[in-house]
Amino acid sequence: MKIAIASDIYYPQVNGVAVFAHNLALGLAKAGHEVIVIAPSFNGKYHVDLEDNVTTYHLTAARFPFYPDQINTVPDKKKILGLPVPRLAYRHGIWWSVNPWSEVKHILNEFKPDVIHLQTAETIALAVMSYVRKYDVPLVSTGHAYPDNVTGQFKLLKPKMIKKPTDAVLRAYMASFLKHAEYATMPTEMAIGDLVPKNRKRFKVTVEALSNGVDLSEYKPGEPSAEVLKKYGVKESKKRVLYIGRVDPEKSISNVVKAFSKALKKVSDADMVIVGDGIDVPNLKKLVSELGISDKVTFTGKIMPPELVEIYRSGTVFATASETETQGIVLIEAAATGLPLIAVDKGAVSELCQKGRNGELCKPGDIDGIAKAMVKILSDEKLQKKYSEGSIEVSKLHDLNRTLSRFEEIYHEAIKLKSEHNSIEE
Repeated sequence: MKIAIASDIYYPQVNGVAVFAHNLALGLAKAGHEVIVIAPSFNGKYHVDLEDNVTTYHLTAARFPFYPDQINTVPDKKKILGLPVPRLAYRHGIWWSVNPWSEVKHILNEFKPDVIHLQTAETIALAVMSYVRKYDVPLVSTGHAYPDNVTGQFKLLKPKMIKKPTDAVLRAYMASFLKHAEYATMPTEMAIGDLVPKNRKRFKVTVEALSNGVDLSEYKPGEPSAEVLKKYGVKESKKRVLYIGRVDPEKSISNVVKAFSKALKKVSDADMVIVGDGIDVPNLKKLVSELGISDKVTFTGKIMPPELVEIYRSGTVFATASETETQGIVLIEAAATGLPLIAVDKGAVSELCQKGRNGELCKPGDIDGIAKAMVKILSDEKLQKKYSEGSIEVSKLHDLNRTLSRFEEIYHEAIKLKSEHNSIEE
């Protein structure tokens, strides 16, 4: 098949959408399909790259300065007279395509895809939707986000009287990219339940829960590389709480840090490692200092595979307090490497973190509950072993190869549905 993947967020950005779209493109090309990716440029200029038989078209783009690009390190806030200056914009802001309609049309007319797979809902997505309507190309659409992934970033949208109606508008907007496809997917049933209206009279497209998946041949248990740990300043430890992912406010990492501070009173020989970058790093470093646990918490910054696998292997338990996950690739990666999980019962994480099987599931915002879960797991090697085995079993349901095979079937189904629809209209 000739498959075009379109995404406003793409590698080397570090988040679930970028990682999934990249894995999908490379996996489909490896399976013998002709694959192109359409994504924004990260230098502003239109250019074309080739990676492992995947051609990526980077569209002309401009910086959106109110959100970091997730590629470059977010610098500390500037200070004047010793006081931090409020950050109004980012030097390395996220890139958005500024002229996608003509560029998308040119690329797709030349490539002539059998099917297009859409991953996002920004400017490239709008251009793709316009294209498929005009040229009648089968479309598969995957939804990865909750409205809170957007509104949770902006302080102006925090008040409920503003946030609630804004979330409702965004929910309808995000859902529109699913209902106008031939076939739609989201990573979990819970994500579907949150975004897709229960009344399906105006929402007739099939929406399937299909895991983003990870490469289980890459993420598996083992002894961590001492060389990699040393490179990132990670000390040897037999009791380690690990967080890996974007370090942004909606991830609620501060709750994990506060819980860890409480847990230290009973497991004083534990440490914590936070891997990743984002706008919340300065706030978390300040919090760690205020709590007096700077010697117990290591911030490594962003780490990419294959070194990232070694960091997972160094952990005792993976902890997150995020309430906005549609699935959470890092949770699958952590489970695949045999880590017990601690998470909160919000969003879709309960499908990965299963209480009593491979981890502890706490109430959202329950810092004391998260602390108790940390103490419980860190203090009990038999429980660690049980939860580790449970995590490996859970991860087997999220094998990337299974995801790739199913998407191949979905693409054929979308092509068939488009053909049948056109036959009826004729």
